[in-house]
Amino acid sequence: MFQQDQDVFNVLLDSISEGVVIVDEHQKIVEVNKAGEIMFGYEEDELSNQPLNVLIPQNYRANHGAHFKGFVKEHEQRSMGHGRDIYGAKKDGSVFPIEASLNPFAFKGQNYIMALVIDITERKKLEQEKNHLAKIFLESLNEIYVFDAKTLKFINVNEGAKKNIGYSLEELKTMTPLDIKPNYSEADFRKEIEALNDDAIEKIEFEALHQRKSGSTYPVSVHLQRSKLGDRDVYVAIILDITEQKSYTERLEKTVAIRTDELKTALAAEKELNDLKTKFLSMVSHEFKTPLSGILTSSMLLGKYKLTEQQDKREKHIATITDKVQYLNVILNDFLSVEKLEKGKVNYKFSNFKISKVLNEVIYNANMVLKDGQHINYPENIDDLSLYQDEKIVELALSNLIYNAIKYSSENTIIDIKISQNKDTTLFIIKDNGIGIPKKDQKNIFQRYFRAENALLMQGTGIGLNIVKDHLENLNGSISFTSVEQKGSTFTIELPNKAEQ
Repeated sequence: MFQQDQDVFNVLLDSISEGVVIVDEHQKIVEVNKAGEIMFGYEEDELSNQPLNVLIPQNYRANHGAHFKGFVKEHEQRSMGHGRDIYGAKKDGSVFPIEASLNPFAFKGQNYIMALVIDITERKKLEQEKNHLAKIFLESLNEIYVFDAKTLKFINVNEGAKKNIGYSLEELKTMTPLDIKPNYSEADFRKEIEALNDDAIEKIEFEALHQRKSGSTYPVSVHLQRSKLGDRDVYVAIILDITEQKSYTERLEKTVAIRTDELKTALAAEKELNDLKTKFLSMVSHEFKTPLSGILTSSMLLGKYKLTEQQDKREKHIATITDKVQYLNVILNDFLSVEKLEKGKVNYKFSNFKISKVLNEVIYNANMVLKDGQHINYPENIDDLSLYQDEKIVELALSNLIYNAIKYSSENTIIDIKISQNKDTTLFIIKDNGIGIPKKDQKNIFQRYFRAENALLMQGTGIGLNIVKDHLENLNGSISFTSVEQKGSTFTIELPNKAEQ
């Protein structure tokens, strides 16, 4: 082609920085300049007489023929694609984005088309990055604000900001950061961001309180940096709503406070336990020492009464020894009961029995230790009441409560017993008019070895109520009480009518 002035033509083609591809009306390549050959990856003159399709990706070739014929017919200059992305194909098969303008011309009666082609790979990459950043900006759940460095007026904000703050972009463009920071002066704000004017600092971070259009406020963490929008100095603020973080911190602080209180309570309980242990050791020493001293004294005195007429004195000391030995035996049995309960070695024996049978036996034994003028009121209408339970445990529980009522009540007082039963449970209520339990001691009354302050000088181990409570709970029952110091106590036992085996 163009043999005349070929050298001049080649110089002109190769001086153009864009790729130039000239094809005839049959879509056959007749000329390609040096930039075009390099762009598509071909050697010099390698594309001559090749079909135009070699420069078109495989998936675009089907529609290209029709577009080409239409363009030849119209014979007008235009850009390729009309808003669509177009691509070229290199010799190695790789595809790259291009921009092309088509210029038809005629020479010596033949029609030709000259395409000016630009490789826009880098431009596309920059556009993609720009679009990606714009998408991040627009779709970020965090709030992003851009505002003027001089006037402080907002220029742009993302969807996250509009959604959380409650203002539209049009409204925000009339506002500054001061309008969403309650009780914050311009002087304070400018002083806070003044450090960004120093090139040594790229970003500052601080916490603030933002106010929504609705008037509600929320804590935020602000990440602020200086930037450029064209030739305009701006600030870019990325805002994180830290409501949940603050809430978590508050919950954590509350948890720490609760744990601290629990630790203090535990330490106080440990101190109280140590005090109880000290009292227990003192009590055990006293409870064993007193009867042993009585036994020793009576034994020594027995040896002095050798005459027949002194038999009544001997019997008195023998009775003292017997009584003291029995008391020691009771204490030892209580300790053994505690050990069995702790190790879970208690085997309960269940049977049907009349409640009156057990109560009669308990009261008969209790009458032996009644003080002068003391009286036990027998409950009414219990002859037909029965239980399917461990009879010995019921006897133990009633004996303990009635004996305590006797021990902690003065002479000429009444111990009142009431028993009632429904279809599921039986209630035993023992009321006395004794010394009562001090209010500060009531929380510990069922603790093992504990004795109320007003009962320390009386005989006892502090084990009985603890044993009763453990047994009753093992039988799905319960024990509770009310008491007023110097007015008396009322203990209530509740037991299922039928034990579960």
